[in-house]
Amino acid sequence: MNSTTRQPSTRASPLEWKFSQVFGQRNPDDEIQDADIISAVEFDKTGNYVAVGDRGGRIVIFETSDRKDTAEQQYSRNQLEQLDYVPLNHPEYRYKTEFQSHEPEFDYLKSLEIEEKINKLKWCASLNGSLFILSTNDKTIKLWKVKDRKVKKAMEMDFPHQFVSSENALLAERSFLNEQDIPSLANGKYLEWEENVANNTLPSQELHSKIANYEDTAYARCRKVYAHAHDFNINSISNNSDGETFISADDLRINLWNVEVTDQSFNIVDMKPSNMEDLTEVITSAEFHPTHCNLLAYGSSRGFIRLVDMRQSALCDYNSMIFQDEEWRGSRSFLTEIVASISDIKFSVDGRHILSRDYMNLKVWDVKMDSSPVATFKIHEHLRPKLCDLYNNDSIFDKFECCVSGDGLHFATGSYSNLLRIFSHGVGGEEEATIQATKHPTRKPLPRARRSSLSRGFHRQGHENTNLPNEFPSSKLQHLAWHPGAYLIACASGNSLFFYRA
Repeated sequence: MNSTTRQPSTRASPLEWKFSQVFGQRNPDDEIQDADIISAVEFDKTGNYVAVGDRGGRIVIFETSDRKDTAEQQYSRNQLEQLDYVPLNHPEYRYKTEFQSHEPEFDYLKSLEIEEKINKLKWCASLNGSLFILSTNDKTIKLWKVKDRKVKKAMEMDFPHQFVSSENALLAERSFLNEQDIPSLANGKYLEWEENVANNTLPSQELHSKIANYEDTAYARCRKVYAHAHDFNINSISNNSDGETFISADDLRINLWNVEVTDQSFNIVDMKPSNMEDLTEVITSAEFHPTHCNLLAYGSSRGFIRLVDMRQSALCDYNSMIFQDEEWRGSRSFLTEIVASISDIKFSVDGRHILSRDYMNLKVWDVKMDSSPVATFKIHEHLRPKLCDLYNNDSIFDKFECCVSGDGLHFATGSYSNLLRIFSHGVGGEEEATIQATKHPTRKPLPRARRSSLSRGFHRQGHENTNLPNEFPSSKLQHLAWHPGAYLIACASGNSLFFYRA
């Protein structure tokens, strides 16, 4: 399979990883608010946008900076005229917009509080210049539409009469707005309003304004709400390659939805036994095949990965293939069963491999060979003697995500001490890079403060060298995503979003 930016070889060559950007970087003494902690990271298929969800139910969207502006910042006009071409650097991102996706709720029938925390994000296909994204908390899935609107920015406003009362001035500002639009604010000499009411002025006074330029402002609107379909907490959502359906998975069931239908879903996997005392495993992660709309895979708490074909029956109780490592087929102890639980699975872009993460290892599976993984990368082997301690403080139940590069040759996952672990296929299972995402780079603040801590972005070029701590810490890097067409990884640590490139 060919990446959009590189021609991969059959064996991956080691990459040199460097720090690129960070958003939401905090001072060492700053206390992290629980609502600001990142809980989901996702690139869209083009790599032009990355969405971040947090425990406060918010979604923050970043977009790639315009290449023209980036080149003008790095080169003078004379230098640009002398260059035959402008070097294309790795994409850099800037803040685009943020909105509140979920609010805390209360289920009165079950006397249960429903958190607003964003569990998963998935981008849908763009349509008519609008962005669409699915988000879910424990119970409710929402489809959001994000669209840019052009607004005029007035640099100067000149009233011919010298004396204008403050009340009349306020009415003059309000007269530029529609009822449904978000009110504009007076920022010194700046005033923004919608284009379609720009000519609406005070009847008693002649108002002169000079329009400086147009500005794009993103608006988010909830288009669909998919609710009341899961008795247990939703842990996964995944888009189908047909562009019309998606799945949502909880501990015991996987439901199939049509994007346009919100009041009906089809149960395609049901692991709930007639007697709950006979329950032996639960679903932990589910993912559609990237090209075959009839195939999906899901992982379980017993370390199984099941690949099912929806064409075989309405209820996919028959598994096309079951992937299980032969190493785990022998006798197990209570703790080894816990660490064998699959926390995340990802298909490679071409669909030929499945990447899985359990507590101890990162594994690569060939979809045509279910007996054993083609590669196993040790992540927490050094913690095996401490499994009892990890169980006592519940750390053994931590869920770490994984991701795969667009060419299918490189893999990444997180670990404790905010470590980003990167591996390559075909280099003997050796680790390619270990990066600790707790740096304090030279900061270049964004011009405006935002409601979310992620709105603070900084840049620095160069290597990230660090002395890794030996003690088992409480900090952990659990959420990350790989750019679909470049060697660029976005990973979350606390309330900070780090970008690393190669």
